[in-house]
Amino acid sequence: MLALERTDPELYALIRKEERYQRDSVRLIPSENYASQAVLDASGSVLQNKYSEGYPGRRYYEGQRYIDRIESLAVSRAQALFGAEHANVQPYSGTPANFAVYCALLQPGDTILSLALPHGGHLSHGADVSMTGRFWRPVRYGVDPATGRIDMDAVREIARRERPKLIVAGGTAYPRRFDFHGFGEVAREVGALFLADISHIAGLVAGGVHESPLPHADVVMTTTHKTLRGPRGAMLLCRQGLAEAIDKAVFPGLQGGPHNHTTAAIAVALQEAAAPEFAAYARQIVANAAALAEALTARGFDLVSGGTDNHLLLIDLTRKGVIGKRAARALDRAGIVCNFNTIPDDPRKPWSPSGIRLGTPAVTSRGMREAEMVRIAGWIDQVVAAPDDEEAGRRIAHEVREFCRAFPAPGLLTGDTVAVG
Repeated sequence: MLALERTDPELYALIRKEERYQRDSVRLIPSENYASQAVLDASGSVLQNKYSEGYPGRRYYEGQRYIDRIESLAVSRAQALFGAEHANVQPYSGTPANFAVYCALLQPGDTILSLALPHGGHLSHGADVSMTGRFWRPVRYGVDPATGRIDMDAVREIARRERPKLIVAGGTAYPRRFDFHGFGEVAREVGALFLADISHIAGLVAGGVHESPLPHADVVMTTTHKTLRGPRGAMLLCRQGLAEAIDKAVFPGLQGGPHNHTTAAIAVALQEAAAPEFAAYARQIVANAAALAEALTARGFDLVSGGTDNHLLLIDLTRKGVIGKRAARALDRAGIVCNFNTIPDDPRKPWSPSGIRLGTPAVTSRGMREAEMVRIAGWIDQVVAAPDDEEAGRRIAHEVREFCRAFPAPGLLTGDTVAVG
């Protein structure tokens, strides 16, 4: 980054500070991870210089001989890794990708059935504050108040009553497995299409830890970072019969030229995810989440649904007497990064909710295992017990920095070796 340092020393300094922050903190936000140096190299390559409206072999610009090969490589790797008939790697991110699915398959005003936002759903699944909730008619299923889990009988009842055109399975704060087979059956019963949003668990699916939705869903959307450890982008996977409609919705329907540097980085991440060591990484993500859940439960924390099946935990702090935002900020000062989050039927407002959300993808990328999760749980317990104790926060932050030195982060100056595998 010598050229950046010479050209813009102010920005260079900020990037280096962020790099140190990522190096010296325990990052527990479920949607964050560390991309490899190879992914970062592709993301920052000369492919940034190209403009490539269209698809391989059907571009509106000349000079695409290598770009076509790069995008075709990413597509073929996505198809092979997930067993998809068709793949589109051009969406800029998850929300535009979901929007493209709706535009391809629905008419304005059609009904979408999806997991309610306060129960762990995502904004782009028809939330009132999202454009997806304005252009289409959203109806929602939730989690059982007693179990914190989705009740498929309730989903079926709502689907029979509302007759949605599209059913969505996926979320951003649901710590359990989605029953893709069950959702597919409900969709077929009521004549709906089925979209599986696996943005959070794509790496777990690729690693063989979670069931693939491909045999059951009409379309699968995933972002390419999170557990997949790629760049900030998205992909759409579908059966061949929907390929033309999906592709047209992405371009020219919603986007112009693809971000070729991101496409190349997606191709790298897909190659990494096809390696045997990635399966070991995916298994360790889940094992670490289970270990963190067990350690926190032993310390008196209330986990929504009682635990986790995947990479994330949702914690209700009500009995701890600390609101989520206050806890998250105190943890950040102590070098432990998470986000405040609503819990199902939260009596508090989303900007100041009752819970926090934790995840294990990034710490697993650093080679941390179950024993380290127990130590992290101890720090979380200390901070939440006394969120305003600044001296304790500084002491824990120092301990966290020393702890992190033993686990080099991929893509950072301290090294690019992942210990898992």
